[in-house]
Amino acid sequence: MAKSVKLYGKVFITGDIKVKTGLHIGGSSAGINIGGVDNPIIRNSRNEPYIPGSSLKGKMRSLSEKLEGLEPNFPPRQNIQIHVCSNKNDYEKCHVCRIFGVPAESDKSNNDERYPTMTRLAVYDVNLNIDSVKDAKTDLKYTEVKTEVTIDRITSVANPRPIERVPEGAIFSPFEFCYSIYDGIDTGHIGKVFKAMQLVEDDYLGGSGTRGSGKIKFENITIGCKSGETYGTSACPELFSDKPLCSMVELLEQQDKIIKWLNELLFKE
Repeated sequence: MAKSVKLYGKVFITGDIKVKTGLHIGGSSAGINIGGVDNPIIRNSRNEPYIPGSSLKGKMRSLSEKLEGLEPNFPPRQNIQIHVCSNKNDYEKCHVCRIFGVPAESDKSNNDERYPTMTRLAVYDVNLNIDSVKDAKTDLKYTEVKTEVTIDRITSVANPRPIERVPEGAIFSPFEFCYSIYDGIDTGHIGKVFKAMQLVEDDYLGGSGTRGSGKIKFENITIGCKSGETYGTSACPELFSDKPLCSMVELLEQQDKIIKWLNELLFKE
């Protein structure tokens, strides 16, 4: 029989994402005119750039797997492999699978007993703050065009290729992560979410990262929590601090206090 599950609360991590170097998250090339950019960015229905939650969460998971040295053993789609624990015992010890979830089709243990696979972390799409680019001199609407050059190793012929990027200094806001707490282990594991954010800052988001694009920074971070017992009421999430944490450094400095605060708030007995 399946074990009962209790939701103790939800933690909300919000703030700004500042673009430090031009950001390219690829979109559809359908309808590109001759002579146009052959590497467009993704845009929403308002023709505005945005950061898909799937791109941000996927990067956080990928870097977390690498940091832990986990084997990529499950191909969800298009031959892209991720790590998925193969049995209940491994799952219970793996913070990556607990936090980021596992594909539904892999949700069985070796003895056919289904094990808990609730995804703790939800990552939402992040829209561009239009005011942050209104004074930027851009080639296209809200974006710049960077020309990258590939050099033929035999002939030394240059092959220029333009790519579209959101310019340096742009701000995507607000980003929002929703982290569900089902037990005391989850409060401790929220530090792994902070670590994944730091990993993204020290790596890159989107494409062409090894060629200068995709450097980002998390800023003005707030931590809020809504306990399960307050759902059905008009209560707002309680805030860890009235003042936003300006950077990942400040967030990590407060990490132990945040975990203690969550435990006191959600596990009062």
